[in-house]
Amino acid sequence: MRNLLHDMNPAMKFITVTIAMLGLAFFFNPWTPLLVFISILLMQFVFSSINWKLWTLYMFPFVLGAFGYLWTTIVFSAETGGTVIWSLFGHDVTDRQLALALSLSFRVLAFSSLSLLFALTTDPVKFVMSLMQQLKLSPKLAYGVLVGYQFLPVLRDEFFQIQQAHRLRGTAVEKYWWQRLLNIRRIIIPMLAGAVRKAERSAFAMEARGFTGEARKEFYQPVSIKPKDFALSAAILLLVILSSITGTVLSS
Repeated sequence: MRNLLHDMNPAMKFITVTIAMLGLAFFFNPWTPLLVFISILLMQFVFSSINWKLWTLYMFPFVLGAFGYLWTTIVFSAETGGTVIWSLFGHDVTDRQLALALSLSFRVLAFSSLSLLFALTTDPVKFVMSLMQQLKLSPKLAYGVLVGYQFLPVLRDEFFQIQQAHRLRGTAVEKYWWQRLLNIRRIIIPMLAGAVRKAERSAFAMEARGFTGEARKEFYQPVSIKPKDFALSAAILLLVILSSITGTVLSS
């Protein structure tokens, strides 16, 4: 039960989250995005086993952005009329300005919660395989994305290896950040050269194993659509619909 979102078909999850975001964009009251954010948060808590410390770390920049929207909209927004609620540093804040500011802020939180729901419960390799099998994505593009994704940890390890090699050879450690930024080319150039060689070897290996880039009917790891995928998709969209109806009623 706690892994239902993790086991959901990635392509269907991607389509569902995209539809939810597009539908949420048509509602401008502050209640709808707030209710969507709370609903998605509760759904993640019940149907997933994500690392909540990691979720909090990823969510923190979005919370700062939402606060920035709230502050700038209240202080620098155009005159929209309405009833004055309070005065802030000689600036009158009306109920319409506050509603607009809260709407933008909560919208950031709602969009970010939907994005994190997809990102933290989806295996990237399984997602690409699902795009090929369900949405008929070109294998050339799909396997190119997979190879690039698998190179990321390799490049990270190679970056630290080259950095440690320079230190073992007696390269002076820069004290200031601008010195490190200027000297980063000593690490980036050999790292990029090594990445080109690895990419070339990967291309030769795929060609030697008969990869042609043509669409296939059979896969070593098939990704199927199950009835529970439709149920979870319907549940997410139903939460968005109920939140929009409730938000519209509360704002009227």
